[in-house]
Amino acid sequence: MLGALVVLSAGLAPSAAADVQSDQWYLSAMQAEEMWKVSTGKGVKVAVIDSGVNPNTPSLKGQVLAEAPMAVSYKATEDYLSHGTSMAELIAGTGAGGGLKGLAPGAKIVPYRIATTKLKNKTEVKKAPSIADVIRAIADSDAKIISMSITSSVNDEDELAAVKYAHSKGKLMIAGTGNDAQTKNFIGYPAAYPYVVGVAASDKNGTVAEFSEYGNYVDLASPGLHVPTWCDNEFNSYCDSEGTSQATAIASASAALVWSAHPDWTANQVLASLIDTAGRDWARDDPSTYLGYGLIRPRKVLEDSGYKPVAADTDPLATENTEGVEEDPSAASPSASTSSQAPKDTSGGATSATGSSSESSDDTTMWVTLGAAAAVLVVGGGAFAVIRSRRRT
Repeated sequence: MLGALVVLSAGLAPSAAADVQSDQWYLSAMQAEEMWKVSTGKGVKVAVIDSGVNPNTPSLKGQVLAEAPMAVSYKATEDYLSHGTSMAELIAGTGAGGGLKGLAPGAKIVPYRIATTKLKNKTEVKKAPSIADVIRAIADSDAKIISMSITSSVNDEDELAAVKYAHSKGKLMIAGTGNDAQTKNFIGYPAAYPYVVGVAASDKNGTVAEFSEYGNYVDLASPGLHVPTWCDNEFNSYCDSEGTSQATAIASASAALVWSAHPDWTANQVLASLIDTAGRDWARDDPSTYLGYGLIRPRKVLEDSGYKPVAADTDPLATENTEGVEEDPSAASPSASTSSQAPKDTSGGATSATGSSSESSDDTTMWVTLGAAAAVLVVGGGAFAVIRSRRRT
């Protein structure tokens, strides 16, 4: 089971660390500077289940808390891949030393190290804790959010029980849907478990990535293309990268911003607010197979001082949790209202949440830097893709 776990991102050609923040296009697109005037994620702990987190990168100094219980703490602050460190920086990096600036720089990271397909040392695989044990440990901690940029095709009963336990303890669980939409598009766990928010990857235009796996377990979409991450575990340079891993980390940071601003809210209320304010041009009660309820926009919650949350015990994913996951997502047929959200095909169709709507464009699009500024982002992104060949893991 552990050996089947896959991390959901990859890097491209290296770029200078001093310039990496200029490549974080989504910070300006999501109006991070404006959001930080209201909330930075302070007071919120995010548990990162991944390849471990290096707490000594310039951007993470002082941001990582080694609080994992001994039974599940095996090498939690050592990263054999750089993946977990990258996710931690995307969530809570300070940007010090020219490193990545997290979307929730006031939040803190609690790392947990598990075995993935990238960990070949059999001894370490054996010593690494199981996901089920890790989730249970986090459930009993004061971490509010569990960020999981990992996936497996295995529906494990112990993991499911752990997820249900964490839900009962008020945790908000977020996971990537997977990067294999162009091949097998298997159902990805833990994203497909009930009470776990499945996150798809979108680009600068709010278009779903062709690789982003789809199905009725997709709940939200978040930036996942052309996002800088560490190139390798030497931590010498950053690479442009893509994946639902990055989307998961940014979604987790978004939740941290909202929860920090509303510390008395429950996980249900935080998630419901993100679903309610997500960018979409389809009916809220008919989520897209590819983008779920839409493109995540925490600013829409933060800028509304009078925002009224749902009842504390309201399950925002009640329909999905009741009906279960589509057994064969590769055969899923989106409804008419979501057919325009399908990935690009040979006829030139595209998935986007920026289509026509009776609402204003600011309400239906995730990226609010419109006009000339947006044009620069799109053109720059296109040139970037040509210069740097893409790979994923």
